Amino acid sequence: MADILQQLVRSIRAAAVFNPDVQVRPRCILWPDGDRQWEGAIPRLQAVLPELFVLGGYDAAKRSGPAIWLRCVIARKAPNVTVPEELTPILYLPGIRRQDLRAVESCPDLLKPLAELQYSGTIWSQVNSKDWTILAFLKSDQGGLGLDVAQDHEAKQAMQLALSRLLDEDAGLLQGKRLDKDYFNTLLTGGDPARDLLHWLDQGEQFRNGRDENAWRGFVEVCKSQLAFDPENDGDLQGAELLANHKGPWLTMWERYCEAAKRYPNIPVQIRKCTPPNDSMFWMMDDGSYDGWPQWNEDQEKELRGELLGLSKLAAPEARKTLLELEKRHGRRRTLVWAELGESPLACALESLGTLANVTGSPLASGTANEIAETYRSSGWRADDAVLRGLACVTRQEDFEAVKAAIRAVYLPWAEDSARYLQKLVEQEGYPAKRVVKAGRTQKKTGECVYFVDGLRLDVGRRLSEKLRRVGMRVEEVACWAALPTVTATGKPAVTPVAHLIEGQDVNADFEPCVAATGQSLKGGYYLRKLLAEEGWQLLDKSKEVLPEGPAWCEAGNIDHEGHERGWKLAKHLEAMLGEIAERIERLLAGGFETVRVVTDHGWLLMPGGLPKTELPSSLAENTWGRCAALKPGASSEERLYPWYWNPQQEFALADGISCYRAGMEYAHGGVSVQECLTLELIVTLKPARLGNAVQITDIIWKGLRCRVAVEGDASGLILDLRTQAANEASSMVMAPKPFRADGTSSVVVEDEEMEGRAVTVVVVDAEGQLVCQRGTVIGKEGG
Repeated sequence: MADILQQLVRSIRAAAVFNPDVQVRPRCILWPDGDRQWEGAIPRLQAVLPELFVLGGYDAAKRSGPAIWLRCVIARKAPNVTVPEELTPILYLPGIRRQDLRAVESCPDLLKPLAELQYSGTIWSQVNSKDWTILAFLKSDQGGLGLDVAQDHEAKQAMQLALSRLLDEDAGLLQGKRLDKDYFNTLLTGGDPARDLLHWLDQGEQFRNGRDENAWRGFVEVCKSQLAFDPENDGDLQGAELLANHKGPWLTMWERYCEAAKRYPNIPVQIRKCTPPNDSMFWMMDDGSYDGWPQWNEDQEKELRGELLGLSKLAAPEARKTLLELEKRHGRRRTLVWAELGESPLACALESLGTLANVTGSPLASGTANEIAETYRSSGWRADDAVLRGLACVTRQEDFEAVKAAIRAVYLPWAEDSARYLQKLVEQEGYPAKRVVKAGRTQKKTGECVYFVDGLRLDVGRRLSEKLRRVGMRVEEVACWAALPTVTATGKPAVTPVAHLIEGQDVNADFEPCVAATGQSLKGGYYLRKLLAEEGWQLLDKSKEVLPEGPAWCEAGNIDHEGHERGWKLAKHLEAMLGEIAERIERLLAGGFETVRVVTDHGWLLMPGGLPKTELPSSLAENTWGRCAALKPGASSEERLYPWYWNPQQEFALADGISCYRAGMEYAHGGVSVQECLTLELIVTLKPARLGNAVQITDIIWKGLRCRVAVEGDASGLILDLRTQAANEASSMVMAPKPFRADGTSSVVVEDEEMEGRAVTVVVVDAEGQLVCQRGTVIGKEGG
């Protein structure tokens, strides 16, 4: 059905319909409107009715004029006015009733030129000859729309105010709907009273000034009717208090606010001007009664801050227990609007601190080096990840101090014990990387790009891996032991495809190896790039992608640099950095590379507030890095000495545990700890479904409860299933999903006969369970 405006136009024009066998064409259509109800809609109607004219002051542009001018219009004699011959002029008469025209003798002089037209023309009126009112047109089923309309005074008043917007409503959608004052007032305000109330609470006078009087009146009436609240007399602070308490009808308003709280930045400011309920006993409760009050949330944050700071006085086991208790008490606040608005940083950090407490309850201080590596890969890495995620939640110094205290209470002793145990194993059994037989020339693959990321610690590599998988990549993770010492100068050359052309001579202060053939130092990177180019590796800069004409090497995403520069604040920038790395990998694969192999040189330690310091006399050291030192020739030291990766005959000193040779370092590497030494190599490819042509379902054929499906495209490795929920593997309806044959067909059997006739979805998934395509069907339906 058409909108009300079209229905109204059709009804008015229908008044001029006549039987040419017994009638002459009416000269015009008179539209009397004694109460001026339709007057506000006339400009809208004139836009679609070129034959509509108005009785009033002369204004040819608005098609308005006195009675004598209207007679000229009917006669097609009015200057500069054209009425199409096929249309019958319509004369709108505001303030004039049909009865006024009938009494010709008492008719005002200004109206008399039109009186005769009631006989030579026709009148748009109801079947009972009464003038059409808005209510009558909406409600009458004889010439009107036949809608269910309330007839009380408030409804009639709201109806007239909302007329202009009412005309745009679809009459068909209003059938069976009760049109009362709330409907019309809501329509007048834009159709969303909750949104309008929130905008008013947020904007105040600006909201009022941005609306005409009718819209404002409609808004006030909706609030009074639906919320028992008068914006004009009760005021915005009363509204803010009611919203904060969100009882009764205000609960819906609160839920709408929580859906998009950032659109209304001033509402928390308004609520803070109000006085919360003064009940100290209930104020301490966390039963949801005070969820709407930012003051309550601030008190909860303050209390939590004190509890976290107090962890510095506890032993690690007691600190872990306390963290888990705090998580139970405050975790719910992460679901509240204040967390979304950034006003609950400690409650948000507590989620990660709870994870940290759980993971650090299991020390990495037993088993072999490989067993430690396996435990760290499966669960231990979550402790390091939790530290970073917890720190990323806080910005203010006082919140950082609280999170720092919690981290140092449980993470520092765990990391210290883990590092000392691994160092003891290395001293007794040697470093695990020594056991890997050094490869010769790396086999080059034309479609491979080796992507070097400096300082991609294992937990950060896991985060990158998840990002890549979420955008449809296939990622294989390979654990690797980094070269010692775990610094870029030593570790980066070790993961290049030209490592077989590099060697170490005497240990130098920078731990830099050299080109085996010439003895030229790799410091600065020039000779390393030269080696790569000579070996046939394309060198890509940080932004350029080229068509793969051979294997390529590129470098980007210097996490290590950011760590040294920012300390603990690296945690707040990691997500953006990983996003850039993932985007670059995606571009490389989209540009034609078949594989991107992500490699790194080392991990690192990060401890807010600084790692412990250990002493090494400057008289013994040629150079002291954060966690390692090159000793002067002939120097004697009690420090543990470790063989250099590039020349095992040369040794260097590493700091014990997780300590540093420099004070105040929050970020450091170079030593032996699982965080520094165990890294991930990521082998990234596009999933097969993305490499080939798009797969589409072409045929679905049922024979009883057996469903045969045919697809178009490369179906190798794909599997057929029938599910009630396409993305839910557990909703499968078949005895067993089946792979597609080489001809692109497969068939499955529904195991439950009672399911015949039920709608399901045919899904095609790849070997990893990812949806490739889908199509609806009905079980047992002939023809699919």
